Amino acid sequence: MTNPVVETHNLSVYYGRHRGIEDVNLSVEQGEVFGFLGPNGAGKTTTQRVLLDVIHPSGGQAMIFGRDCQKEGVDIRKRIGYLPGELSLYRNMKGMAFLDMLASLHEKVLDPTYLRQLFERLDLDPSRRMKEYSRGNKQKIGIVAAFMNKPDLLILDEPTSGLDPLVQQTVMELVQEVKEDGRTVFFSSHILPEVQAVCDRVGIIREGHLIKTERIEALTTQSFKRLHLTLETIPPTDAFALEGVTETGRDDHTIMLEVRDGLSQVIEVAMPFGITDIDTPPVTLEEIFLAFYDRKPNGVNHHA
Repeated sequence: MTNPVVETHNLSVYYGRHRGIEDVNLSVEQGEVFGFLGPNGAGKTTTQRVLLDVIHPSGGQAMIFGRDCQKEGVDIRKRIGYLPGELSLYRNMKGMAFLDMLASLHEKVLDPTYLRQLFERLDLDPSRRMKEYSRGNKQKIGIVAAFMNKPDLLILDEPTSGLDPLVQQTVMELVQEVKEDGRTVFFSSHILPEVQAVCDRVGIIREGHLIKTERIEALTTQSFKRLHLTLETIPPTDAFALEGVTETGRDDHTIMLEVRDGLSQVIEVAMPFGITDIDTPPVTLEEIFLAFYDRKPNGVNHHA
């Protein structure tokens, strides 16, 4: 059995008395696209910076390719493509010069054909100076920098930030191609439909703790079910006040429920009112993510 590409053991970072992350244990396998989810301040960027040996942990261990990130960080980073959430560029440097500089730091010889394909697919002119680029074009430079060496591991922090929808789709295609090539992606994004589209598994981090790691399909089926019951007779407002069941709305003869437990009991309660139709609309990753934070898109509290 091969070692995980990314692995942490009780990883903790403290900034003085303030918590960054605490006892984070995660494992990312080769060829996997792993989504890392959490709001600002949850610990996503801190975790990434430890993996890249930008900051040192207060406790625990981080490993990439089976090697200690803090002891062998220089060699590890030669095999990583990284796109930070906040990209810093040299204003007077031309795009191509910047990419050449990064390639030399990684001791890599760029594949001119692949590089040209990236420019064409992202609609990027690398001959211009950084100060002439829009925000979106600066982001494209960062994307090219991350992908151009065909690294064994990509760490992407909000990769589609500032991009128009067509280019966002191109980035998702590039991520999928990396996976098909057997390489690995550590993918952090606030755009949850993107995560749902490309990731195999996700880890949800809250207040510095990794609270859930699960495959996408399992997460969307196990967390809760949405149930729309169309009934001949309208039941009393408290008919479905059951443990593990939340009534989210009513529309004419249809009762809308979120069910975490007791599905058979829900059906038993509904039967005397004459069930004429049952619909189970899909639950999105965004709704599940917000449920872990006790919030719903419309601002109503909601407990997972």
